Amino acid sequence: TIIGDIYKPETLRELRKHTWDVVVNWIAYHPEHVESDLELFINKTRQYIFISSASCYQTPLSYPVITESTPLKNNLWDYSKNKIQCEEFLSTAYRDRDFPVTIVRPSYTYDTVIPIAIGGFRFFNTCDRILKGEKIIIHGDGTALWTNTHADDFAKGFVGLLGLTQAIGHAFHITSDEILSWNMIYQILAESLGCELNAVHIPSDFICSVEPEYTGTLLADKATSVIFDNSKIKSFVPGYQATIPFAEGIKRTLKWFDEHPEQKVVSDEEHARIERILEAYGAR
Repeated sequence: TIIGDIYKPETLRELRKHTWDVVVNWIAYHPEHVESDLELFINKTRQYIFISSASCYQTPLSYPVITESTPLKNNLWDYSKNKIQCEEFLSTAYRDRDFPVTIVRPSYTYDTVIPIAIGGFRFFNTCDRILKGEKIIIHGDGTALWTNTHADDFAKGFVGLLGLTQAIGHAFHITSDEILSWNMIYQILAESLGCELNAVHIPSDFICSVEPEYTGTLLADKATSVIFDNSKIKSFVPGYQATIPFAEGIKRTLKWFDEHPEQKVVSDEEHARIERILEAYGAR
């Protein structure tokens, strides 16, 4: 086992001594990260897997069902733009230098995070507000369709790609086949907490005009419907099937939070953002 910082010279010196069956980079967010990986791992690994993002897909979509051939274009979010640039660099390295690249594009994947649009993910704010009977924000009219994927389901597809030579040169998304509206997602969350939902629907454009920080995660990602076609991962990993519905998965997540109460972090900054949006919308 080698424990180190991939961006520190001493770690790089140690890594250069070895060869690898598979290298997976979960933390490459800028082109320079994968550029350095190419020089570090070329001729040193049989497979290099880059963790990209399903947010790289065309925004807005010209066709509602997403496959791996859906164009990559998202000019509203630097995170996605940078991931696209990483993909383009690695695809060129595969073609020109035979670098054994596989690209994986997860969508919203959860286990120990709350997979909602505002006041969630690493923060417990929305859960805290629901438990207290306070108003929570649902973007738009809540009818946009979305897919939340439990990490255990993602892992089943992902592990099947490790060492799979047929996957080299290919890109895959790995998601659940369950499709829910945001209204349904928040309602399931509230029911799992044993509480009534006190929701205010606010247009995404308005939310982002008050708090521009949400532009990437809303207008560039969660504001419109997404439907994933998982035929490709199923053809490369026979038997892959997501089996954890959100109603079950979120209960597992909330149980984890109950077992780790120190992780129930309520961000003052996130709370202030939510309050500013509600006040600006006249919903206080």
